[in-house]
Amino acid sequence: MTQQTTQIVIIGAGPSGLALGAKLNKLGIDNIILEKQTKEYVLARIRAGILEQTTVDFLSDIDASDRLKEEGIPHHGVQLAYDNQLMQIGLGENTGGKVVTAYGQTEVTKDLCDIREKSGRSVIYQAEDVSLHDFDTDAPYVTYRTDGTNHQIYCQIIAGCDGFHGVSRASVPKAALNIFEKTYPFGWLGVLSDVPPVSAEVVYANTPRGFALCSMRSWSRSRYYIQCTPDDHIDNWSDDRFWDELRRRLPDALGEAMETGPSIEKSIAPIRSFISEPMRFGRLLLAGDAAHIVPPTGAKGLNLAFSDIFYLSEAVKAFFDKKDEAALDQYSQKALKRVWKAQRFSWYLTNLTHRFSDDPFDQRVKEAELDYIRHSVAGRQMIAENYVGMPF
Repeated sequence: MTQQTTQIVIIGAGPSGLALGAKLNKLGIDNIILEKQTKEYVLARIRAGILEQTTVDFLSDIDASDRLKEEGIPHHGVQLAYDNQLMQIGLGENTGGKVVTAYGQTEVTKDLCDIREKSGRSVIYQAEDVSLHDFDTDAPYVTYRTDGTNHQIYCQIIAGCDGFHGVSRASVPKAALNIFEKTYPFGWLGVLSDVPPVSAEVVYANTPRGFALCSMRSWSRSRYYIQCTPDDHIDNWSDDRFWDELRRRLPDALGEAMETGPSIEKSIAPIRSFISEPMRFGRLLLAGDAAHIVPPTGAKGLNLAFSDIFYLSEAVKAFFDKKDEAALDQYSQKALKRVWKAQRFSWYLTNLTHRFSDDPFDQRVKEAELDYIRHSVAGRQMIAENYVGMPF
């Protein structure tokens, strides 16, 4: 068995793990990243693509924003569609100039991978049988296997950035976890296609046929979603059937203007809210999807991961600079305050834009809320402030 020593072992080479590695490198804190998948697999993941201003600022701080500044598409508004109408909510005008930026998570991951390689610190891909040990002491360590050889890394902190199904949260005794969870009675059928976006701003539609979402990855690549049953299957949806259904869920003017083409990716995702508290267990700190899942409505998942990394890196710096153990506890408290605010907004926007109740009362309340937002400056400000992201 080989043995190594580092200050922090990061489990997971997704955006949160790579971003943490980049931030720690700037702080002069030694770190090693372990990833069970191949690099090609990590870079092929297709995920969200709307970045809050705080996320853009954070990526700039870790020198990961050069391509983002060139290729990212600022969104100065968001559209709510109902009753065959479009309601535009200006972001900058309601937030003192803050906007969001369309830039795919896949591109963010590529940028972070490039930074990692330039730093000279590699990622250990295809790490098998990763196991976390003694994180309830001040001498944790991690074991794993590559190419039939067993390895052991001694460290002072373990950062669990390995997602909902990763080993990090699963290593915590269940009695130590407080789980808050809500499963929604629908899924999202998503299609990625190399066609121009139907709108320069994200469109959320509440229609009698169900929810629809129009977003973009670039001016030539669009990401569209429609609400479906949670047990539906992509085999039931040809491209033609998807485009036809999407048109029916959009205001007439948008449906007629929409360009269609072959799908390059198609999937159905369940919709759920999930939070595991706390986010610190001794010397193990969880971040991103390892600790929480939000509905994709509102595009908070990736942005929350980066806010976690911001708070986590602050706590780690205080811990190593001042031997401040309390800073690790404060990480969980600070991160969770922002997580719950994002959960509230994601839940609110999901309820406002989806139809999943046969009770006509529920739908009339949603229509009243939409009408209130249309005619209320305060209502539009609330949505805009939450959409561009709360400050760190």
